[in-house]
Amino acid sequence: MSAQRRNAKGFTLVEILIVVIILGILAAIVIPQFTNASTDARKNSLTSQLQTIRSQLELYKLQHNDNLPPFTGATADLQWQHMTAQTDVNGLTTGTDFGPYLQQTPTNSLNSDSKVATGTTDATTSSAFAAGTGFYVNTANGKVWATNQTDTKLFDETTGDIQ
Repeated sequence: MSAQRRNAKGFTLVEILIVVIILGILAAIVIPQFTNASTDARKNSLTSQLQTIRSQLELYKLQHNDNLPPFTGATADLQWQHMTAQTDVNGLTTGTDFGPYLQQTPTNSLNSDSKVATGTTDATTSSAFAAGTGFYVNTANGKVWATNQTDTKLFDETTGDIQ
C-alpha cells in the first residue's frame, strides 16, 4: 500500500493574511505622502503666482508714472480690473495703451480667494484680514503677500510655512 499523497493547491489563510497585512503597511506609508504632495503643489503654484503678480505690478508702475493700480471695488474682478484690462498712462481702463498684465483675476490656491486687502504698511504675522481675502498689497511700496487657508495669516513662500 502506498501512502496517499495530498496535492494541495492554493494559499492558506495565514499566507493571505500576511499579504494583506503587508499591503496595509505599505498603504499607510504611501498615502500620507500623496496628501503632502497636493499641499506642496498648491504652495508651489501660489509661490509662482506671487512672483508673476509682483513682476507685473512693477511693469504696471513703470508704465503708469510710478503709480500702482488702485485695487478698489466690491468684487475681486473689480479690484484686479486694472491688471486684467487694458489701461492708459493715467490708469483708466478705457485706454488701450498698456496691458493687460494678467490674463485673469488671480486666485489664491490655498483658500480659493481672490479679493485684495490693501494698506500702506507691510503685512506682519499679526495682520488681520477680512474673510475672502486672498492677497494683501502694500500700496506704498507694491509688496504683495498671500493669505493662508483660513484668510487669517500670511503664507511665507520662502519657507512654505504659514506665518
